[in-house]
Amino acid sequence: MYQVKLYNKIAEAGTDLLNKAKFGYGEDVEDYDAILVRSAKLHDVEFPKKLKCIARAGAGVNNIPLEKCSENGIVVFNTPGANANAVKELVLGALFMSSRKILSGYEWAKTLAGNGDQIGALAEKGKSNFAGPEIAGKTLGVIGLGAIGLRVANAAVSLDMEVVGYDPYLSVDSALQIKREVEYTTNLDDIFAKADYITVHVPLMDATRGIIGAEAIEKMKDNVRILNFARGGLCDEAAVIEGLKSGKIACYMTDFASEEMLAAPNAYCFPHLGASTPESEENCARMAAKELIDYLEKGNIRNSVNFPNLKVPFESKNRICVMHRNVPNMIANLSTLLSAHGANIENFGSRSRGDYAYTIVETMQDVPESVLNVLRSNKNVTMVRMISK
Repeated sequence: MYQVKLYNKIAEAGTDLLNKAKFGYGEDVEDYDAILVRSAKLHDVEFPKKLKCIARAGAGVNNIPLEKCSENGIVVFNTPGANANAVKELVLGALFMSSRKILSGYEWAKTLAGNGDQIGALAEKGKSNFAGPEIAGKTLGVIGLGAIGLRVANAAVSLDMEVVGYDPYLSVDSALQIKREVEYTTNLDDIFAKADYITVHVPLMDATRGIIGAEAIEKMKDNVRILNFARGGLCDEAAVIEGLKSGKIACYMTDFASEEMLAAPNAYCFPHLGASTPESEENCARMAAKELIDYLEKGNIRNSVNFPNLKVPFESKNRICVMHRNVPNMIANLSTLLSAHGANIENFGSRSRGDYAYTIVETMQDVPESVLNVLRSNKNVTMVRMISK
């Protein structure tokens, strides 16, 4: 039986998929094969030696020590697209709020309490202070056309906006789904020059940190409105605050609060609400559980962030799963070792990703633990396990 450690509360839509005859799970499990997690930080957690995988019910994996996991052959999964609709809807809400001064008007209207029958007249008199432009006919720049950015771009087209989408790594899947009205560019300056509104939907990494900075803001239109519901570090806070103070930026909407941004004029911070819908939590939990089950039971990898995706039909009696460094002769050495012990390879699959690779071989013959230990003794091998039908 596989043991699964639950960090945070995982929606039952996910845990219900764990067959109780094959899986034990809970927050108090100590010696576990897998982890299901949402936002709990795992960097200081001492993992048991038998840990095989971590499934993150969400897209970001900043709370997981990826390099440590890779070095120890621990597969890390995420759930891309599972919360995409939830984030898209919040971004659209922020798009309207950034334009029409809805939040400011709401707060001001509350100050009219106590004026009785005069409230209506006072509201009419003061409403001009909260006028804002319509979004129809304006240009939205979408930085990143992944699962979320794609949906935002398509929705904006339906709202009669002009849309410019930037993504130098546009996937085939996204290219097939994007509406033809979206102007596609691989030049980020096109976004800055054309957009009245800019929304960011890229992962946070060295290449994207501060993608909205002082130089970028200088290239933007006056009174630009910026939305960041992806990751806080994508926007240089100091540069954004300076833009808000100077009036270059009319409004900044973000899902990532900070002391400085909370005090900035025309900045609106939300408490990381992007995926906070019951539907999103269920979708993420369900996808994470399926990834975990497929890997533990069959060795297949889908949506890993640190190892290559690999799915091989389980057609033989035994399959040997090997995590190893991406170096020459590994597959040849594995084949030679198995052949020397009378095991014939019936089925095979191997993929690499950066410094690491993953190989699956199937054989009808049983392979003794001593042979697997020989594999484990190879300095370039980080994990070996055998799954039998």
